[in-house]
Amino acid sequence: MKKNGILNADISRVLSYMGHTDTLAIGDCGLPIPDDTERIDLALKPGVPSFMETLKEVVKEMKIEKVVLAEEIKEKNPKIEEEIFDLVREMDASCEIVYVSHAELKAQTKTCKAVIRTGETTPYANIILQSACLF
Repeated sequence: MKKNGILNADISRVLSYMGHTDTLAIGDCGLPIPDDTERIDLALKPGVPSFMETLKEVVKEMKIEKVVLAEEIKEKNPKIEEEIFDLVREMDASCEIVYVSHAELKAQTKTCKAVIRTGETTPYANIILQSACLF
């Protein structure tokens, strides 16, 4: 039995087989997930687990070079945007932050290795994480 870190077998598996530039999405409970993209559904009830709680655990185990956010988060969910900024700065100040339309973010989930669905119920609490190289 694993002693620490992410205990969810599906998240742990996806993280372990990701290579440089592969992507992983974490989304609120309303983010549509393409049929051909792996869904890792953590949603238990509205708000549980939260987007930020999930994101904080994933970034502990993933080296990230770029994050993609929906442009709409700036106006519709500045609190989560600021929490993401703080986490990214703490993780790696050189990590690139890119904004795209929400429609484009949803389209990009088609090429993600997986989408982790949380119980988050605030708008535009979605992110795509691009894997960096460890060496």
